[in-house]
Amino acid sequence: MQQITFTPPSFSAAIFDFDGTLALTDDLWRKVDEAFFAKRGITYDAEIARALSTRGLACGAQWCIERYGLRETPEDICAEWTASSIELYKTDVRLRPGAEDYLIYLREQSIPLALATINDRRIIAAIEHTSVLAFFDAVVCGQEGGRSKAHPDIYYKAACELGVGPAGAVVFEDSPDALATAADAGFATCAVRVHGNEHQGFNELQKIADTCIDGWEELYTHRA
Repeated sequence: MQQITFTPPSFSAAIFDFDGTLALTDDLWRKVDEAFFAKRGITYDAEIARALSTRGLACGAQWCIERYGLRETPEDICAEWTASSIELYKTDVRLRPGAEDYLIYLREQSIPLALATINDRRIIAAIEHTSVLAFFDAVVCGQEGGRSKAHPDIYYKAACELGVGPAGAVVFEDSPDALATAADAGFATCAVRVHGNEHQGFNELQKIADTCIDGWEELYTHRA
C-alpha cells in the first residue's frame, strides 16, 4: 500500500467518482433500476447492483441483455435509463455532507481535479444546479474513457487531461471493483464509505484501498 494523507503534497492531483462517492445518488439509481427490472419481471438484487455499478450505461445494457436474455437493443435500454435518470438528476441530486468543502480546500491548494464517472455526459449535465462541475479541470464521462471501470482507461484519460500520470494522483471511489482497477493501474486510492448501501462491500474496500474514510466530514480532522 502507498502511504497517503488527505493533504498536499501527499498527492499532486485528485480523481473523483461521482455517484455514491461525491453525491447522494444511491436511492436515485435504485429507483431507476428497480423500475427497469420490475417492468421486465426481474427482481432487483445485490448481484445486479454490483454488476451495474462500474459498467456504465452501454456495457450495463449489454450485461442485462446477456444475463437475462432480453430481446432489446443496448441503445433502447440506454435511452430508457438516460431519460429516467436525467429527470431525477435535475431535481434530486445532492452532494454528500462535506464533499464541497473538501473540493474547495483542494482548489485553494491548486490541486488539479478530475471527475471520472461512468455516467453519460447528458446525465452529468443535469447536475448544473449543484455547481459541482465548476470545481473540476477535467470531466470524463461514460465511454469517453474507453471502457467500463473494470478497465483503467477512464482513470488514465482523466490523469492525462490533468497532465499527470498515476504516480502522485489519488482516486476516490466507493466501488470495490473500480477501486481495485485504479489500484492495479498504479494510482493511490481512497475508499469512501456509503452509509445505508448494503451492496457496497465496504469490508472488501478496506482490503483494497490505501486508506478509507467514513465520510467527507472526516477529512477536517486529517487537515487540522
